[in-house]
Amino acid sequence: MADRRSLPVPDGLEGERLDAALSRLFGLSRARAADLIVAGDVLVDGSTAIKSDRVHGGAWLEVTLPPPPTTPMPVAEPVPGMHIVYEDDDIVVVNKPIGVAAHPTTGWTGPTVIGGLLGTGHRVATSGAAERQGIVHRLDANTTGAMVVAKSEHAYSHLKRAFKERTVDKRYHALVQGHPDPHRGTVDAPIDRHPVGDGRWAVVSGGKDSITHYDTIEAFRAASLLDIKLETGRTHQIRVHMSALRHPCVGDMLYGADPTLAARLGVSRQWLHAVSLAFEHPSTGEWVSFSTAYPDDLAQALVIVADES
Repeated sequence: MADRRSLPVPDGLEGERLDAALSRLFGLSRARAADLIVAGDVLVDGSTAIKSDRVHGGAWLEVTLPPPPTTPMPVAEPVPGMHIVYEDDDIVVVNKPIGVAAHPTTGWTGPTVIGGLLGTGHRVATSGAAERQGIVHRLDANTTGAMVVAKSEHAYSHLKRAFKERTVDKRYHALVQGHPDPHRGTVDAPIDRHPVGDGRWAVVSGGKDSITHYDTIEAFRAASLLDIKLETGRTHQIRVHMSALRHPCVGDMLYGADPTLAARLGVSRQWLHAVSLAFEHPSTGEWVSFSTAYPDDLAQALVIVADES
């Protein structure tokens, strides 16, 4: 059932475009807000408007929101290429392959880590939303590497707190275009949804704090291999920050990578791999660390870029 909302424009949104104001008020993308306006589902003081109209504090908004999409449940089936790195009664660490999401989301119909674990008889914690039980952090579908999933309720609570408090050491390797200058540094730039609302994220004033540390492992003629440590865990954080430095991950066309270079190196997705995870074990308190090797496509790209140098 559609949700009809009526509310005044807060004074803090005085002068904002209507589509931007709706985006902030209801957590919509700018594109979705614009669609509602064009469809006549938004009235301002009882009249239809256009997306570029400026709103005024106290103006009355009437908005008809569509029903929220239903999030699919995980399909319990084995995921080819997903290997168990470590497992005990509390946790299971996997090496996530390409083309696999952490858990089901609206619009994603492919395989998931949670479905793959359930499909091979692994127990996971029942804490969290039904479609993401046991999931304490995520990797993009086309980012490979180390992921930990909670099996016990105690482990779920412990790991969620550890990620929130930034006590988990998350390390990635990224092959980026060109040569970052300086070769070692920190990107401290807030991230939020891209203003155009097309699924991208961007460095946006007022976004969530996002901190990425990088260090050059090796520089090639066309690209650089970076070691990256995350302090925060925003969606697409590494991809956004590397693009903001004008050194996008090789193959990451969503964030401005050169398709010619990607084709030359045989890369069909962002060259980004979660090489290791380290954290305090939920039960023993011991500091544990797990690492994963590059998958074949990324390893082969490194051979080619090195041969060209």
